[in-house]
Amino acid sequence: MKKFEYPESCVKEFQQWVVLLRPQQVTLGALILICREEATAFSKISPAAFGELPMIIREIETNVSRIFTYSKINYLMLMMVDPEVHFHVIPRYEAPQTYYQQQFLDQGWPGPPDLKNSNAISREVHHEILSHLKKTWVPL
Repeated sequence: MKKFEYPESCVKEFQQWVVLLRPQQVTLGALILICREEATAFSKISPAAFGELPMIIREIETNVSRIFTYSKINYLMLMMVDPEVHFHVIPRYEAPQTYYQQQFLDQGWPGPPDLKNSNAISREVHHEILSHLKKTWVPL
């Protein structure tokens, strides 16, 4: 979780999972959903962690859709560089988005997200996105 700037990047904490604002904004509102357990295979997480996922996914999708109005959302579980169980949660947009006077492109639309081409943003813009998510996030 440290690599993804936890606890500074934390949007919401759950018992078994943590939602973080992704340091590289592939698209506006890109998140990391990471399991608190030290499992390095999805099949190795506890029943409690599996059980919590549906509620967390509903909460993520409800909030990010309301806050940023995405067109689609992708969950990528890559675990190649970072072996801990986590998902890259990538909101997808048909058209460029503007937030805090910054334009955000979805370089891969309509195909898979292009993780190598993130939107270059300042620490200030990253902080503003994080702050906005935290202030407007509604628990379900």
